[in-house]
Amino acid sequence: MKAIALQEYGSADDLALVDLPEPKVGPGEVLVRVKAAGVNPVDWKLAAGRLDPLMETAFPMIPGWDVAGVVERVGLDADDFAPGDEVYGYVRKDWAQKGAYAELVTANVRLLARKPRTLSWEQAAGVPLAGLTAYQSIQRIGLTSEDTVLTHAAAGGVGSAAVQIAHALGARVIGTASERNHDFLRSLGAEPVTYGEGLADRVRALAPDGVDAALDFVGGDAVDVSLSLLKGDKSRLVSITDPSAKEKGGHYVWVRPDSSDLTALAQLADEGRFTVSVEQAFPLERAAEAWRLSESGRVRGKVVLTV
Repeated sequence: MKAIALQEYGSADDLALVDLPEPKVGPGEVLVRVKAAGVNPVDWKLAAGRLDPLMETAFPMIPGWDVAGVVERVGLDADDFAPGDEVYGYVRKDWAQKGAYAELVTANVRLLARKPRTLSWEQAAGVPLAGLTAYQSIQRIGLTSEDTVLTHAAAGGVGSAAVQIAHALGARVIGTASERNHDFLRSLGAEPVTYGEGLADRVRALAPDGVDAALDFVGGDAVDVSLSLLKGDKSRLVSITDPSAKEKGGHYVWVRPDSSDLTALAQLADEGRFTVSVEQAFPLERAAEAWRLSESGRVRGKVVLTV
């Protein structure tokens, strides 16, 4: 099969399109023919060795944890799906080697759900990691329709998902973004504010009494700014970038694969309350270009690969 692989830790310059053996399908797994694969910052961070303390890695390594595709074959005791089923998932395994930047990928059935009917392959591939991160962060703070939530980096992949999920719950959403993305945030249901110096004052202009909850998807000083704006309980702060959030009374979240959460996101999509903005879709052989765009930090929504 064709796949994008690294022979050792490296960067976008080291990605190569190669021929590799078709992966074996273990018990509880299915073989998925990939239609599209999501590109996430964790992909190039893993390739650079930055996750080495956390995960075992083997080479040649195929990056990618987000997939949308069609079930081609099922393994032993994997009756949850059948050949021909359209699925999507966050196929993070216990070690990094056989990822989604390929024509075929195996996945345990607990990592997959049925693809949202209303989303394209490219949109569906952009959901799993970002959508699950947003969904699980919102669950962690117990967001309700009575809340005002501040969402940092609201125009990015995770942020734009969180805005939509929070809006679907009936919460009031204030989202930080550059001015060029303000109309985009309004279209998702958020009240935009420009990030940077003076952010706390701009948020207080919209919410004089402060906010009930905060979601940090950017890092920097977002945790401290959020704490200064929270009305009360510090545990209603989540960060996915700053471990100090936990030390300061909030939560530090690392996304978990979860089939039921993926099913919930698919239902929101099929109800017309959740979608994915794809900044750009690249063919598999142009994965290096996709990584460079992702690394620029100026992506609205998601970058994906088509296979």
